[in-house]
Amino acid sequence: MRHAVIMAGGSGTRLWPLSRAERPKQLLDVVAEPGGGAHSLLAEAFTRLEAVLPAERIWVCTAARYGEQVRAALPRLRADRLVLEPVARDTANAVGLTAALVADADPDAELAVVSADHVIRPVERFADALRTAYDALAARPRSLVTLGIRPTSPATGFGYVRRGGPTEVPGVAEAAAFVEKPDRSTAEEYLASGEYLWNSGMFVWRARTVLDALAEHLPESAAGLARVVAAPAGERRTAVLAEVFPTLPKISVDYAVLEPAAREPGRVLVADLDVDWLDVGSWPALAQTLETAGGNAVRGLSVALDAAGNIVFSDDPEHLVALVGLRDSVVVHTADVTMVCPVSDAERVKQLLAEIEARHGSRFS
Repeated sequence: MRHAVIMAGGSGTRLWPLSRAERPKQLLDVVAEPGGGAHSLLAEAFTRLEAVLPAERIWVCTAARYGEQVRAALPRLRADRLVLEPVARDTANAVGLTAALVADADPDAELAVVSADHVIRPVERFADALRTAYDALAARPRSLVTLGIRPTSPATGFGYVRRGGPTEVPGVAEAAAFVEKPDRSTAEEYLASGEYLWNSGMFVWRARTVLDALAEHLPESAAGLARVVAAPAGERRTAVLAEVFPTLPKISVDYAVLEPAAREPGRVLVADLDVDWLDVGSWPALAQTLETAGGNAVRGLSVALDAAGNIVFSDDPEHLVALVGLRDSVVVHTADVTMVCPVSDAERVKQLLAEIEARHGSRFS
């Protein structure tokens, strides 16, 4: 059967000070709703998958410390579909752990891996593309299918995948090459060629295929995960997971699975995803989900005088943020931190947080 897992373990440091270690961005109500109100990126991801799958076949993988918050945010998530990592060991082990648990529940499972920090519109086109990716597995059961976003600009912040030859499934091509984040001129060439798609970091494959790939290329992780699943579900399995998981080699699923598989012609496929896609990983990206007032992207109570191009965010509805003569800046107010920086330096927020932690410990993390 078809299953999907939402990867929701990140801490979202580039959205500090709104996103914190104990309250990460995927759990914050940052996606505005028509007519007022907002919901979380995680809730949006879950609802998006429900356009394709029943709730009982949707899984969430997150850090153990976020477990209760995830349960509260997703009342339709089955209790046994929540996968809790005791520590972070990168995406190969997170995906591998989920694949092992899904395969234990359904040995023939087809598994989609999606992110908790994307805004995708319209949902119907996403659902169609995901179904197409699942269909590709029927034609090529050993394949690894990545979802590629049709680029709308020469973005330098994403990896790209180059389409190869077509497959027997319309909308799915063989993946000719994966390339790292390009410089501006290279990205412009990619966009002009029409051959390249943004690598969304979303995949579809058989759970058993992922486990076989780990056994071949990352045997230490494969053996450890097998020990976890061999333990009876419940307290015993949780104890084995806590013992084994921290010892696994830390490596991304791209390096551990996709890159070795891509050396085999026709093994990795790319499904075309023609949607409006926003990876909400920074303040400029989040600004695209906010209301616009007087030339500023705003959430909360604010007044601007001769100020434009700013991103203004306050999580206190009673706190007024007032701007005079300010241009192209990020202004964020929380209960214990106020941050101001040029929009052009928004990517340095992670660096700023590291400096704050060096001076103040984890007090403001």
